[in-house]
Amino acid sequence: MPNDIYDPPALEPGTLRVIPLGGLGEIGRNMTVYEINGKLLVVDCGVLFPEESQPGIDLILPDFSPIRERLDDVLAIILTHGHEDHIGAVPYLLRLRSDIPLVGSALTLALVEAKLKEHRIAPYTLTVTEGQREKFGPFEVEFVAVNHSIPDALAVAIRTEAGLVLHTGDFKMDQLPLDGRITDLRAFARLGEEGIDLFLPDSTNADVPGFTPLEKEIGPVIESIIHRSPRRVIVASFSSHVHRVQQVLDAAVANGRHVALLGRSMVRNMGIAEQLGYLKVPDGVLIDYKKAADLPDDRIVYMSTGSQGEPMAVLARMANLEHQIEIGSGDTVILASSLIPGNENAVYRVIDGLTKLGANVVHKGNAKVHVSGHAAAGELLYCYNILKPKNVMPVHGEYRHLFANAKLAMETGVARENTVLADDGTVVDLRDGVARIVGQLDLGFVYVDGSAVGQVTDSDLKDRRILAEEGFISIIVVVDAATGKIIVGPEIHAKGFAEDDAVFDEVKPAIATALADAAHNGVRDSHALSQVVRRTVGQWVNKGYRRRPMIVPLVIEA
Repeated sequence: MPNDIYDPPALEPGTLRVIPLGGLGEIGRNMTVYEINGKLLVVDCGVLFPEESQPGIDLILPDFSPIRERLDDVLAIILTHGHEDHIGAVPYLLRLRSDIPLVGSALTLALVEAKLKEHRIAPYTLTVTEGQREKFGPFEVEFVAVNHSIPDALAVAIRTEAGLVLHTGDFKMDQLPLDGRITDLRAFARLGEEGIDLFLPDSTNADVPGFTPLEKEIGPVIESIIHRSPRRVIVASFSSHVHRVQQVLDAAVANGRHVALLGRSMVRNMGIAEQLGYLKVPDGVLIDYKKAADLPDDRIVYMSTGSQGEPMAVLARMANLEHQIEIGSGDTVILASSLIPGNENAVYRVIDGLTKLGANVVHKGNAKVHVSGHAAAGELLYCYNILKPKNVMPVHGEYRHLFANAKLAMETGVARENTVLADDGTVVDLRDGVARIVGQLDLGFVYVDGSAVGQVTDSDLKDRRILAEEGFISIIVVVDAATGKIIVGPEIHAKGFAEDDAVFDEVKPAIATALADAAHNGVRDSHALSQVVRRTVGQWVNKGYRRRPMIVPLVIEA
């Protein structure tokens, strides 16, 4: 993985350039740009969800800067499937150019169109299915069915004069999927016979040995848990996990219960899935959550969002007693999802809160209530042996996942020099069947904070963390402009410092002395005097209290 920032050379005609703008070294922000002969093709455009070290941030976007000035060259955005980490940033890219065609399966486009409607963007879309081929300028794209934890996922095979690229998107190889739609290994084999010049495989479970368990094994477990539950059951999952919701609906019917959907995204997405025929809703099973309160506790199942501990999602609000549905003794809560790295603490806080309220909390750690949507090492090995790719560039995963995937590639015969370990912003050129790193762009996180996009910086987040962890001290001093002597103050106030303001009486003489010394040395600038106050108070706080709060001095000359 390249460490130094350096610009790539000018792209030669007939060479394919690949630049991941997100999704490498992280679980989220998946976005890859392909370029040949002056034209660009984008695969996926997703978001990353913030961690605790990014307070106040709603979403994190890919850095669009490498293509911001070249949006007219973008021929299409191909979306492999409808998860937020692959489609969530589409509205923000279309704000820059609204007529970029969106290409994807029926469900994927329906989900992204609903999202774009909230942003008041009417997109141009092209619905495709597996086996279909489409030309976008110098790119010919073939769509291949893959199995994932959301219906209608597609891998994309991209043909250019520089060679054939296979970009899997997220996938696994469930051989008995709920919808009967398996990963098309026959198409993989055909592409392998044609010759894969560059393979970009999903790396999320590359460090997990064996094979991902079957999705169909989860349904009986959920049904058994509901059958044994004496009161209400709340199942939390991703709002796009159609198969999991289907299993909950079927289990509820088998136990004579109704289901109420909770959470705006859950209601919206399942409405879309039902309308398109991906979700089969038995007659009478779904009811409005407001009517659910009139039913006996043993006749209701709530299907909610919040499986990742998101503070504003339904489940976290239940745990904090901030929701209309109050969890109590005898209730059962099922977390039917995996833990996204970085969310562990938030999820366990929710589990603890629900347990404290008396709920029986069932999760992946104590029952088989979820299986991953990503291929484990055994499945990836099959892919490598079927495809026999000339070059491999692992994508979609944290660094340990990318390294594990690269190791699998080399174990199956891919040469080390043909195994490209890249980072966000790494520039890879494919020419004459050889993929090589030719540059490293300086990319950053683009933060969405309310209605502000890209205005919050890492420095702002550092200030927020200091405010949260160390507190805030303000000092106001009025000095004589001629002599530098204090006329009023210093007035010192603190927030989050956990000490009475009276403790600052002992530092006030030191401030006066420091200002007098500065004046004696000819310092008159109010900004320079403010820095004198900041250093004086900072040294005193650090020495006496071992704290580093945010210190905001204001020196006014009179």
